[in-house]
Amino acid sequence: MEFNKTSKQKMRLSLLATAMVFALSACDGDDGTDGLNGTDGVDGTPGQDGAPGLAAATFLVANNGDDNRNTVTAVDQNASALSTVTTGANEGLVFTNKGSLIQAGDSDLPLLRTQCNFDAQTDFMMNKGREITGAATGLVNPKGIAFAENTGLVMVADFNGQKISVFGSQAAGDVAPIAEIMVSAKPWDLAYDEQSDRLFVALTDGTLAVYDDVASSDFAPTVMRSVVPSDADGNQISINLHGIVYEPKSNRMVLSDVGDASVADDGQIFVIENVSSADGAAVPTRVIGGASTQLGNPVDIFLTGSNLRVAEKSNDAILVFSNIFNGESGDIAPTLSTPSVKPESLAEFRELDEMKDASDDGITTMPIMGLSVSSNPSTESETTGQVAQYSAVLSSELSSFDAGMSIESAAFTASGDGVITFDDLDTSTGGLLVINRLKTMRDEMMYSDSYDHMIMGSETGLIAPKGLDIVSEAGVVFVADVNESTPAVRVFSPCASGNVAPLLTLEAADGGRPWDVDYDPSTDSAYLALTNGTVAVFEEVMRKLQSGETVITGEDRLIVPASDGAAFEAPTNIHGIDYDSQSDSLVISDVGSAADATDGKLYVIAGAGNADGLTDVSVNIAGPSSMLGNPVDLMLSNGHVYVAEKSNGMILRFDNILNSASGDIAPTFSMMYPAPESVNVLAVK
Repeated sequence: MEFNKTSKQKMRLSLLATAMVFALSACDGDDGTDGLNGTDGVDGTPGQDGAPGLAAATFLVANNGDDNRNTVTAVDQNASALSTVTTGANEGLVFTNKGSLIQAGDSDLPLLRTQCNFDAQTDFMMNKGREITGAATGLVNPKGIAFAENTGLVMVADFNGQKISVFGSQAAGDVAPIAEIMVSAKPWDLAYDEQSDRLFVALTDGTLAVYDDVASSDFAPTVMRSVVPSDADGNQISINLHGIVYEPKSNRMVLSDVGDASVADDGQIFVIENVSSADGAAVPTRVIGGASTQLGNPVDIFLTGSNLRVAEKSNDAILVFSNIFNGESGDIAPTLSTPSVKPESLAEFRELDEMKDASDDGITTMPIMGLSVSSNPSTESETTGQVAQYSAVLSSELSSFDAGMSIESAAFTASGDGVITFDDLDTSTGGLLVINRLKTMRDEMMYSDSYDHMIMGSETGLIAPKGLDIVSEAGVVFVADVNESTPAVRVFSPCASGNVAPLLTLEAADGGRPWDVDYDPSTDSAYLALTNGTVAVFEEVMRKLQSGETVITGEDRLIVPASDGAAFEAPTNIHGIDYDSQSDSLVISDVGSAADATDGKLYVIAGAGNADGLTDVSVNIAGPSSMLGNPVDLMLSNGHVYVAEKSNGMILRFDNILNSASGDIAPTFSMMYPAPESVNVLAVK
């Protein structure tokens, strides 16, 4: 079975296909409405002009009217509605490069909501999303937002708070911001150029605030310039800036001005060149305003190429101004005007590139950043809670993060966010830490509620979570919970926060206890490493989840590792597991007796995709030279297997493992590391 997309992504394709149907004639211009037939002998009335040819695309419109508030509508390039969902937020929105919708809201309590794997078909749900709200946030009236893709930071224009608030994209709940930047007037929207670390803020006094070195100054920039749209004589012509779009390559800015919010015909649009170095009075290269423009309250704008889309709130329309950077100033009619009830914000909805996780490509040669290792010593030490990164040949430490508590395993999303399991033996509770940009941006930092969030509580069912596997394409994480009473693999959206129930639970037969799990998206199968020395295989996992199943009891296949047709003698205790679909090989580790630091083993099972029952291993590595005692985790990459050898305090790498000889084989590379619990190869973006 080929399974490369989740149902959400199929919905995306369906939505985009619908948009394409609307667009078939749009590329050459839509036909206008026919005029009324004339009476015999008299000409009929003229038909309406057709819509211009606009490239097929899908956009998201945040609605903020009395009857449509807190919803988002997907529209085609001509602003024809395709679908509408309830998000519970009514203000600025962004659609991230990895498919999350982040939206501000102030219709009730001020908040920021994030819905991951947004498909424009599904209402916001807390078990697949999260929100930032509460007194500690300091939010008053959040309006426009900007998202920094590399650092995973959300910047919010807080209107009545008269400030810019900054949060980590994984923050959730009633949490304080990372920083607040006070501004000289009430802000409505903002744009952030991450490469130059420059922030532009549209202020409602008609000025544009520009801040340099924003993140590098720990969000206390000392340089602030005020750019004032002015005429040739230096007189300010702007009144009440709202929408803002920055084009970094050409260093051009487009701004919208609502003028008097109670007047429906005084809106303006400004185009400013060389805006990054502008200071004081700046003469726009183009000014659009007047009765023909239909600009009254242009509260937000969005740029695609040279086409500017405008959320015109007072006149209930989506306007398009083509070739916005060129042409005359003055009373210019929009290229297209489409009715839309109280639009508040605009974003483009894009079909995403395939998100492939490093754990799903075991043998293809590819560059890697290095290796991530979590430490879990039995008694508290300097490395308790540490997630460190090392070079691929285990020669040097690259970075280190402190989770602030005893942890188990760590894995990474395609965005570079980390998911870490933890358990508390004293309270018999466990959970997940979701860490903003752990892969690239958190060196020498600790867990912080302003950046990160937790999934924990009685509803999660997590008691003793150990290994995990992230499936970025589907937006889920598989978590192996080895607890004695309710062992299972539980599947969550890492986008969720707090005390949420799993989306799906996999229960092995006969109370089998999973230590680790590997999900293969190409076959829609989950491989569970059981502590009784076997591997339980669940098939059609995501299909069953999408069809509404929440619990799957009993595996489809049970693989029993064997030699010459006989199962390995006890003690057997499978821990680490990685299935590679390209070679149809399963690599697993057996810790044997946890009290014995010399009886660990590595196995390779060929043809694992169809294996069932007793299955001879094709590679069996064990013995003093292997240094395998308690190999608690492993990961296959570039044909090599990395192993977390806990009892001997080492990270091991065995090269060309699928074709390795069996026996007492020494690792190709090794290094000492205190009580490693997990290993994870970090692919280059």
